Amino acid sequence: CVTLGFAVGVFAVSFGVTSVSAGASVAQTCVMSLLVFTGASQFSAVSVIGSGGSAVSAFGGAALLAARNSVYGLAMAPHLKGRLGVRLLAAQWTIDESTAMAAAQSDERHRRAAFWITGGSIYLFWNIGTLIGAVLGSAIDPEVYGLDAAFPAAFLAMLWPLLRERRSAMAAAIGSFLCLLLIPFTPVGVPILAAALGILVGVPAPKAEVVGA
Repeated sequence: CVTLGFAVGVFAVSFGVTSVSAGASVAQTCVMSLLVFTGASQFSAVSVIGSGGSAVSAFGGAALLAARNSVYGLAMAPHLKGRLGVRLLAAQWTIDESTAMAAAQSDERHRRAAFWITGGSIYLFWNIGTLIGAVLGSAIDPEVYGLDAAFPAAFLAMLWPLLRERRSAMAAAIGSFLCLLLIPFTPVGVPILAAALGILVGVPAPKAEVVGA
């Protein structure tokens, strides 16, 4: 769990560099990691702003990516009971990695331990990495070292196994088509929002009612 946290922290360096290069200050970048703490949404937001997109487009794309965490929260809620302060902290640390590590455990005690250790270590290393990247951001060009592509490449690697499923592949194809279609004609960020329509193929069709005789 701690090793995973360190590995994620390496990607946080890339975020820090990218955020400062997009025009954010070191303080703004660090506060974003402290409060938002969801890498995909953070990268999406600063990428849209850095490309000249509006704040509305940046927020919309980031919110769509972060929406998956609400599903994780529903899955983890029965296992993370406690006082309000504990539950608020658990909500902040409910991300892909902490949920996956907890779900992989066979009993309740290990499930809770995996969640807290994974979430805590990733939160720590993510914010340390963000600070390092933000401080370095004004001194290096992320494109020269390929840091601008590091997180998107890792995100695609995580999504790749899902493409083996028919509906997932269809959603990806529709989203990609809409995004590419709209890029030449719409403001930055809008194609990403439109690409989210691809998820509609995963919505189950309503069952037809059987009328009795």
